[in-house]
Amino acid sequence: MEGGFGSDFGSSGSGKLDPGLIMEQVKVQIAVANAQELLQRMTDKCFRKCIGKPGGSLDNSEQKCIAMCMDRYMDAWNTVSRAYNSRLQRERANM
Repeated sequence: MEGGFGSDFGSSGSGKLDPGLIMEQVKVQIAVANAQELLQRMTDKCFRKCIGKPGGSLDNSEQKCIAMCMDRYMDAWNTVSRAYNSRLQRERANM
């Protein structure tokens, strides 16, 4: 299974486990899970904030509210992420 996580998980092709490959695959899985959680939280928050009465379609004000809410949410997430990564780098440098 190319690029997937089938029975060859962590295998280097020779049947032996490759710890580096396993770590990379785990990192990818974590990144995907984090992205899914971010999207779910953003959707929930913006839906609650912008949609008064769910219906068959969004009116103009709801569309604008959703777009602005998602932009602000992503900006805030990016700011927090940069600050967190910066802090991690400073802490690693002080070790």
